Amino acid sequence: MITWRNGTVSQTWREWPGAVELDVSVDGTLVRALAYPALTGLPRPGDRVLLNTTALDLGLGTGGYALVVAIPDRLPPDPGSGGHLVKARYTPLQVTVAGADEQGSAYHDVLRDADDIAGMPVVVADLHSALPAVLAGVFDEAERTGDDSHPPRVAYVMQDGGALPAWFSLTCAALADAGWLAATVTTGQAFGGDLETVTVHTGLLAARHVLQADIAVVAQGPGNLGTGTRWGFSGVAAGEAINAVAALGGRPVACLRVSEADPRERHRGISHHSLTAYGRVALARADVVVPGLPGPFGARVAEQAAELGTRHSIVTIPVDGLEAALRASPARLSTMGRGLADDLAYFLAAAAAGRHASRLLRGDAAAG
Repeated sequence: MITWRNGTVSQTWREWPGAVELDVSVDGTLVRALAYPALTGLPRPGDRVLLNTTALDLGLGTGGYALVVAIPDRLPPDPGSGGHLVKARYTPLQVTVAGADEQGSAYHDVLRDADDIAGMPVVVADLHSALPAVLAGVFDEAERTGDDSHPPRVAYVMQDGGALPAWFSLTCAALADAGWLAATVTTGQAFGGDLETVTVHTGLLAARHVLQADIAVVAQGPGNLGTGTRWGFSGVAAGEAINAVAALGGRPVACLRVSEADPRERHRGISHHSLTAYGRVALARADVVVPGLPGPFGARVAEQAAELGTRHSIVTIPVDGLEAALRASPARLSTMGRGLADDLAYFLAAAAAGRHASRLLRGDAAAG
């Protein structure tokens, strides 16, 4: 079900690439709303807008915005020609984008026969919130080893299990502004990246051959769909991404979802989502990165990770210095409403995966 409301823009107060945040008066009550100007045009105070308020009505934790569907009295101009990939297909807001891999693209000849990503390390994570932490580990390792004069070029390959518009992600905007993220490739039904592709496979190939990435990170966009069941969660696609990386001759690095603070027992230690995605869905061999956490909790994580050892290579990575690296992240760190101080283990696990990928890039034997 969709909840619709009419409202009037009161003020616009924050913009980032592809999105604008605004206050909208709905029956005398101000609600927080988000518009994507590429789809709706740029809202101005006084504009009458049509809103989808489903997220607000459901109390969704990620974003919690009403979404501007249209500015009925001032429709945006029709887009110019260019691009034949339709995403968010057969919904009222389906959008046509220019795919890097489609005929007519400047990159089509490169991607038409591309079949290999030449051993590129690819970190695969369940949640979008892992992205800045992974990058913190990548760049901290480069700095420690004297490689920061030529830091790794990192691309984010965004799956469509969470938010579909890449514009929704403040994380991507902050990481790009800081120079940590070279580009975003949106795959499947996701759109709004620096490059658009049809599948995760062509997204990885574009990251390597078009963007010249040294390392890629694959994860869904902001948000996560879960039902409290073993198989009913959008992060199951992490296992499928491991297979895609291996099929293309990359080096899959599995980032574990770890928590010492989640109130749900199924997510304590290593989340059952990671154990399912990597233990059941991922058929190709990956490096499963276990953060070297201290004490009984660290022992619990190591014991749980051992279950994955029959299928994957278990690589224990020390976490010394990674907390400081995480604190220097240009993007806000938050997962399930918890920040760095609330659930340090989660972010250390992601940063450790980034550290391992950086070591693989330079061919460090200690990387495993």
